[in-house]
Amino acid sequence: MAVVSVFGGGAWGKALAFSLSLNNQVYIHSRRTLSLDDLPTPNPIKQVNMQEALSADFFVIAIASSALRSWIAEVFYPALDSLSKEPKILCASKGIEEDSGAFVSDIFQHFFPSLSLCFLSGPSFAQEVMKQLPCALVINSINIPLAREFRELMPPFIKTYVSPDIIGGEVSGAYKNVIAIAGGICDGLSLGNNAKASLMARGLVEMCRFGEHFGAKMETFLGLSGAGDLFLTASSTLSRNYRVGLSLAQNKPIDTILQELGEVAEGVKSSKAIDQISKKEGIYTPIATQVQEIINGKDPRESLKVLMK
Repeated sequence: MAVVSVFGGGAWGKALAFSLSLNNQVYIHSRRTLSLDDLPTPNPIKQVNMQEALSADFFVIAIASSALRSWIAEVFYPALDSLSKEPKILCASKGIEEDSGAFVSDIFQHFFPSLSLCFLSGPSFAQEVMKQLPCALVINSINIPLAREFRELMPPFIKTYVSPDIIGGEVSGAYKNVIAIAGGICDGLSLGNNAKASLMARGLVEMCRFGEHFGAKMETFLGLSGAGDLFLTASSTLSRNYRVGLSLAQNKPIDTILQELGEVAEGVKSSKAIDQISKKEGIYTPIATQVQEIINGKDPRESLKVLMK
């Protein structure tokens, strides 16, 4: 039985800890005390300090992308001095760093060799993972044997594929949250099924265009990481980003929306990062641009007029 440490006590971190504990001994490390009573597993999950967390065989990182760089630099990386071997890391964070425009893989590769790193993508609501409902995910890495090691840790209800297309999985994971905000706006304005289908289709095209600019593979966007995660996130109130879009359709200010949400909605900052990158690189991303402008206070119906021209 492998020992796995999950870093991050949010909904996704706890869901991963729960699912991994069905086959493994799992530790979870978080800066706040967690209630683990709602995670009944045959191998009880233990909340531990950093030293004990680093004794595990595998590390799973589920830290919000906005806090990821500072957490690695100030907390995680310095603590790794005690390790005598290269860490085996699976990153479950999604998003693009605001202002710098760095992908999650860029942040990790600043600190760790690429052969130590894997990145998780695909459609996966934490609430459904906690119920052990079937899902399929992708582990992206240039180190395919390591990706297969992480695949072996997964429980039977999660079907796991491996892929070398790190950047494709990354762009998909970040971009789908932006389109999910647009999906919430579309439904919040009661624009209908025709409009929603058009938005989803053009959103996928836009995501592909953006990803291919950075060398991602088209097949990634047509699979679980791209279309699969997009269709899931842009159509359900289980999605935090979709709920942000619903509130933006009511012309609520973004600060009020996030305060009411009480959780991180990665698409808010990712939309800004994507808009900045697309303008710098000359990539045509009309939906992401309008989402960013709506977040900044533009009337959603004015954005609709722009997109319909």
